[in-house]
Amino acid sequence: MSSFIIIAAVGIFVASIVAFASSMLMATEETTATEDRLTQLASKKTGATEKKQSLLLVDESEGAGQLVKKLLENVPAVHKYLEQADIGISVMQFFGLCGIGFLFGFALCVISPLPILLGPIVGAAVGVLPFGYVLHKRKKRLAKFGQQIPEALELLGRSLRAGHSLQAGFGLVGEEMEPPLATEFKRCFEEQKFGIPLDESIEDMAERVPNMDIRFFATAVILQRQTGGDLSEILDKIGHLVRERLQILGQIQALTGEGRMSGAVLLALPPVLFLTMLKLNYEYVITLFTDPMGQYMLGAAIVTQILGALVIKKIITIKV
Repeated sequence: MSSFIIIAAVGIFVASIVAFASSMLMATEETTATEDRLTQLASKKTGATEKKQSLLLVDESEGAGQLVKKLLENVPAVHKYLEQADIGISVMQFFGLCGIGFLFGFALCVISPLPILLGPIVGAAVGVLPFGYVLHKRKKRLAKFGQQIPEALELLGRSLRAGHSLQAGFGLVGEEMEPPLATEFKRCFEEQKFGIPLDESIEDMAERVPNMDIRFFATAVILQRQTGGDLSEILDKIGHLVRERLQILGQIQALTGEGRMSGAVLLALPPVLFLTMLKLNYEYVITLFTDPMGQYMLGAAIVTQILGALVIKKIITIKV
């Protein structure tokens, strides 16, 4: 029985790691030619220059802790995901929570009747939970941000027609609207008070928020400031375009609801059926773990289950 628990836990752990890696290391939005073009148009920097830290700010007492902090800050996507999820902790604190979760899961195996060999596996499963929370909160925040963009663009256009400057319009959006959009626009407004150019502030906001509509907005504002034109009319057209796109996206979500439900049922059916058969006929199911051919079949089933989940996600995900 212990060997069965170990093998099942290993399968669940491997599936969790694969799902986590595909979510964290791969970009959530596909890079398209339009995005690349917008980035090139919005960028003012012709060459990449490395920022050098002032010697007056260097702490000679930097030790192993500072080195670890620098390494963790450079972990791909983690610091960006924490910022996009609006979680006010550093990367070191986040990994500290993951470490505490690992120790907690390991302690559960020590104090419970579970085999001690399951300690690292259970600890790793609990340690991954903070990543899931960050991904969930980030997705929810970005979705709300996207819903607020049309109203913000219309408010900004009305403020321009009323005679306010673009900078004052950013401050108005930051005061009148709700987070998370108000937080980003207010941050741009506050950065201008410290002498940061508006174009650079908008570019930074477009980098912080991975949203196509914000990239359109940043490109329109920067090009208008360089070439001239009626910015209020441009913002109205962008806002109308965003509203139409959100309407189409809602229709797609309604049409793909059946596919999402079918995918959930198909993905949940094998584990549920396995547990049911394990309860009804233990000797019949345990052959998958004791017989070499059954072990190969079980491994193939786990791999095909993961591949099926990725394929179903690809089918029901339609980018607008």
